[in-house]
Amino acid sequence: MASVLSAFMAGTVSGRAEDQKEPKATGKSFVETFDKLDKKRWYVSDGWSNGDHQNCTWSAKQVNVSDGTLKLGFQAEPSKGRSNVCGEVQTNKRFGYGTFEVRMKAAAGSGLNTGFFSFIGPVHKQPHDEIDFEVLGKDPSKVQVNQYVNGKSVGSAKLVDVPGGADKEFHDYAFVWQQDRIAWYVDGKLVEEATDPAKLPSHPSKIYLSLWGSDTLKSWMGAFASPKGRSPRRWTAFPTQPPATPASFRNRSFAS
Repeated sequence: MASVLSAFMAGTVSGRAEDQKEPKATGKSFVETFDKLDKKRWYVSDGWSNGDHQNCTWSAKQVNVSDGTLKLGFQAEPSKGRSNVCGEVQTNKRFGYGTFEVRMKAAAGSGLNTGFFSFIGPVHKQPHDEIDFEVLGKDPSKVQVNQYVNGKSVGSAKLVDVPGGADKEFHDYAFVWQQDRIAWYVDGKLVEEATDPAKLPSHPSKIYLSLWGSDTLKSWMGAFASPKGRSPRRWTAFPTQPPATPASFRNRSFAS
């Protein structure tokens, strides 16, 4: 069976890849039910990767919405020089200070990364700012929290226990982003905070949900192991290839 990454969004936020001339936060508070994939709200990454460290190409075919759940897949399938395809969505609008929450069931597997995060960077003609929740599939009993300012990792990169495992059931992940503080919560419990003014992102950002893998970031993500099982969505194009690791994000909200 393929592992599943699922999520249920909720919260307060303020993010589209083409909006490179939009320096301000224009996103408004919303609740996402995932009755459908609203293209006015979400941009689906397709046809590229984030760099040489990534062993999969973003593919719109790895993004699916059904029964109030957004599923992101990871599939052994050659695409644009890489051996795998994977799924990601990002908000079209940018969001500023607020509360951002997701209900998520993450994918297990060494070398895989399930992410819920804010990001803005040079691709948007802005400095690189980021606030992260990342489940490293090599040990899905924990989630890593961190932040970046001007392209530098300035957070604790703390690994936080997820009761029962991030890959076994749905859990709530939230970060509260304020001008003078960031606070991270897992299932409503405060697990980390940052208050140093020099270590607080300040640029309006997009919100991302992603599932990707790496062959090279072994010290961080572990040695890559292809997902096992057979994906019912992969037809027979590569019948001998290991299948997808779907990732899903169920309804809830972003608000700003």
